[in-house]
Amino acid sequence: MRQHTATRGSDLGESRRGPLKSAVPSNVVSPVRRCSRTACGRPAVATLTYVYADSTAVLGPLATYAEPHCYDLCAEHSERLTAPRGWEVVRLADTSAPGRPSGDDLEALANAVREAARPQERAAEAGGSGARSADPMEVARRGHLRVLRSPEN
Repeated sequence: MRQHTATRGSDLGESRRGPLKSAVPSNVVSPVRRCSRTACGRPAVATLTYVYADSTAVLGPLATYAEPHCYDLCAEHSERLTAPRGWEVVRLADTSAPGRPSGDDLEALANAVREAARPQERAAEAGGSGARSADPMEVARRGHLRVLRSPEN
């Protein structure tokens, strides 16, 4: 004769509210994306995508999201990347980082800020009958913004 033993939900790791949470934190999920190469744990800096129709391997900056058909590579593996015979490797430059502004850019920005901060009366005195007042389409001005007359009037 077979005996049936009753198992309680708590014996299976469940409670009335659902599965119990593990008391041991998981280190499997990392906020940093890692290199896709086997046994390489370095942080990824580039994404490799294959375009099979063109026999091309495209290596570009790290993609915003991890895609299943793309491979994230660390700096060392992205530099040493080679393609199969008959394939071409296209390396895209990372243009997302803004370049440093030149001295001319900073001077132009400073001049624009000074001009926009100058009161309207002072600008008229300093400039005399400048290009702004000579524009027949300009009705009013507030800082760097202009109100223009409609072309029909």
